[in-house]
Amino acid sequence: MRASLELIEAVAALMTRLTLQTRVGIATGVVVVGDIVDAGGSQERGIIGATPNLAARLQGIAQPNTVVIAESTRRLLGDLFELHDLGARELKGAAGSVRAWAALHARAVESRFDALHASGLTTLVGRDEECEMLLRRWSRAKAADGQVVLLSGEAGIGKSRLTAALLECLTNEPHTRLRYFCSPQHTDSALYPIIGQMERAAGLAHDDAAQARLDKLDAVLARTSASIRDAALFAEMLSLPNDGRYPALELTPQQRRQGMLEALATQFAALASQQPVLMIFEDVHWIDPTSLEALNRTVDRIKTLPALLIVTFRPEFSAPWAGQSHVTSLMLNRLGQREVGAIITSLAGNKNLPENVMRQVVERSDGIPLFVEEMTKAVLEVDSEATTERLTVPASLHASLMARLDRLGPAARATVQLGAVIGREFSYSCCSPSASCRKRNYAMRCV
Repeated sequence: MRASLELIEAVAALMTRLTLQTRVGIATGVVVVGDIVDAGGSQERGIIGATPNLAARLQGIAQPNTVVIAESTRRLLGDLFELHDLGARELKGAAGSVRAWAALHARAVESRFDALHASGLTTLVGRDEECEMLLRRWSRAKAADGQVVLLSGEAGIGKSRLTAALLECLTNEPHTRLRYFCSPQHTDSALYPIIGQMERAAGLAHDDAAQARLDKLDAVLARTSASIRDAALFAEMLSLPNDGRYPALELTPQQRRQGMLEALATQFAALASQQPVLMIFEDVHWIDPTSLEALNRTVDRIKTLPALLIVTFRPEFSAPWAGQSHVTSLMLNRLGQREVGAIITSLAGNKNLPENVMRQVVERSDGIPLFVEEMTKAVLEVDSEATTERLTVPASLHASLMARLDRLGPAARATVQLGAVIGREFSYSCCSPSASCRKRNYAMRCV
């Protein structure tokens, strides 16, 4: 979605004799991509399935310089984008009417996690000890004994949900919240999560004029009495044009980098001097190098400040701060069957799911809260009777599953492909040519 919106802006900015216009259609679903060889021997990359056909039809009804998306895509976006409902449309090749949406622009949301759960959060289950530990660290932080918690776990395990629970507990306590979100699309974009946080703090809107954006930046920096030099550096960081209110800084790239890091550290200390600060840095496995350096400085400086820093990341990230006296490492484990059952029951509400359906959801979700939620929702959307026999993986889980596969490596992917065909359970005879082994008929389980 972001790529499409930026593509439209980029094409419109091209210096050409003719005015160029762009139309984009997006649909989400299973697509088969592979090499096709015809009878004549020619080979081409083929894309097969109803999803690309739907995307092409949506592109056909899009107005110039607009993006039109399918309902399947809209469900995955939450409140991340401003959308306009185009209503039901009759499209060639589609069975029945298709609801379409036009994408206007990205929203300035405080939390990507909250935006993707606009309908409400699932009840937190099985994390009482972790919540109590975070609250204890917060109590120490408020007494100027700065604390850092390294919260790790695989995709979908509930890291963001746990931080959301802490924020709920602290709703009535006076404190400053600083939330930063790293992105897999911006691992090489310097200070990307920090820029996003400052834009939200200043309240910069999509349609703000340049002067209005500068005025908002000045207003938010005035709360901490930031120096005019630091304000100039922040304006540069946000790519805001200098209208003369800031001094022109004649700095080398290295000087500008160091000056920015020092300005960020000063800003953080100034906020902590006013009231306790809760800083949450999410998905640090995607952090850019410059933001990581800023985070290193924060971890060192926080020791003597009334602040709690929570850093969330996946297991592939090696946190360089572990082992320090003010740093606590916390790894989230998968949930047990009882906790998984509690989540299913909470989501089902008054609807009683058959025991065999609940059992299969428990088995297939492997104790990962996100998998439990999305598979249960998928079951509830259709007739629950024997529904898991024809239930496909929900689109919302594909990214998390791919992240798990990526960590396993190429050899494991080949095994998973075989397991996907054979099934989760199979006899030992499926794998061995030995007659003696076939007689034993051992039961095996794919992991």
